Amino acid sequence: MSVSIREVKGRKDLARFIRFPFSLYRGSRCWVPPLLFDERNTLDPAKNPAYEHCRVRLLLAEEDGRLLGRIAAIINEKYIQKWGNKYCRFGWLDFVDDPRVSAALLGAVESWARENGLEAVHGPMGFTDLDREGMLIEGFEELGTYSTYYNHPYYPKHLEALGYAKDADWIEFYIQAPKEIPEKVVRIQDLVLRRSRLKLVEPKLKILVRYAQKIFSMINEAYADLYGVVELTPKQIDMYVKQFFSFLHPAFTKVVIDDKDQVVAFGLAIPSISRALQRCQGRLLPFGILHLLWAMKHPRLIDMMLVAVKPEYQARGLPAILMSEITRNCLLLGVRGAETNPELESNTQVQAIWKHYDSRQHKRRRCFLKRLA
Repeated sequence: MSVSIREVKGRKDLARFIRFPFSLYRGSRCWVPPLLFDERNTLDPAKNPAYEHCRVRLLLAEEDGRLLGRIAAIINEKYIQKWGNKYCRFGWLDFVDDPRVSAALLGAVESWARENGLEAVHGPMGFTDLDREGMLIEGFEELGTYSTYYNHPYYPKHLEALGYAKDADWIEFYIQAPKEIPEKVVRIQDLVLRRSRLKLVEPKLKILVRYAQKIFSMINEAYADLYGVVELTPKQIDMYVKQFFSFLHPAFTKVVIDDKDQVVAFGLAIPSISRALQRCQGRLLPFGILHLLWAMKHPRLIDMMLVAVKPEYQARGLPAILMSEITRNCLLLGVRGAETNPELESNTQVQAIWKHYDSRQHKRRRCFLKRLA
C-alpha cells in the first residue's frame, strides 16, 4: 500500500484531524495538548473570520486505513496583497517518522500552491500572527506552552530533506523571577511615565476589558512590520478578545494609556496552564476546568503572551516598564519564573530587557520556505 492524501470532509474527518497529535505524542512529557474547542473554532469556517480572506485545505495522510499525518494548507489573500509574496502557508503539520508521509503531505500542499499560481510554500504558520507558528528546532527537552507548537526532533530533518530552508527564526527565553525590583528601576519607571504623560490602567478586570478593542487595534499598528503579519479585521479582533481575555489575570495584564485615553503599550502574561492541559488532555469537561482554574489561581510559572508598544513610543522604555510591573506581581504571588512567547531573533530591543534578569535562551523555532519550480 502507498500513502494516500485526502481532504477533510465533515465533522468526523475534522475530529480525526484535531485528535491525531494526541496519539502521536501519547506519553510525551513536553507536548502540551491544545484545547479541543479552540482547535474546532479555529478550523471551522463558520466561526473563524479568517476564512473570509483565506482559502484552506485540511489534509489527512493515510495508509491501509491508518492515519499517519495531517497538514493545513492556507492561501491568505491579505498576506499576498500586503507583502507581494505569492506564498501558500502550511500549519497544523504532524506526521509519523516516515519520509513517505512528510513527502506526501507537503507534496500535496505544493501541488495546490502551483495550481493557484503561487511561487513558494512556507510555514508552519497559522491564519494570523496570533496563531501558533514556527517549528521547534531547539529545546525539545523543554515543556511546551499553551500558545506554541511542540514537535518531535525528526520534523525539521524531514523538511530539510524535502528542500525547505530557513526563512525566519524565533527564539524564546526562560526568565527566573528576581528577589526584588531595584529601587532605581522604579524611580526611572515613574519618571518616564510622568514625562511622557502616560499612566498605567488600574489592574481591575472590568476596567481592563473596556480597553480590549483599543488594545488589539494598537497591536495591529505595533506588529505591522513583523514577519508575515497581516492586520486583524474587526471580526478577528472580536474573536481574539474572547480567546485571550478568557485567560486574563489582572495581576499580569498591564495597559499604558496616554492623556487622551488611547492605548500606547500592552503586556499580557497568563499563569502557565501547560501541566493542567496535560492532565485534562484538552477537554474542559468533566474535570478539565478544575485543573485549569487551579493553575490560574495558584501560578508558579507564567507565560508572556503579548508585548506591544505603539511605534512612536518604542524608544521610551515602555517594554521594560511593562515587564517590571508584571514582575512586581510575580514576587507578590510567589511566581518562580516566566517563559517568553516566541520573538524574532532580530528583535534586539526586547531581548535587551532579558539581559537584566537571570535568563536563558532555551528554545528556537523556524519558519521554513521552499520556492516552487
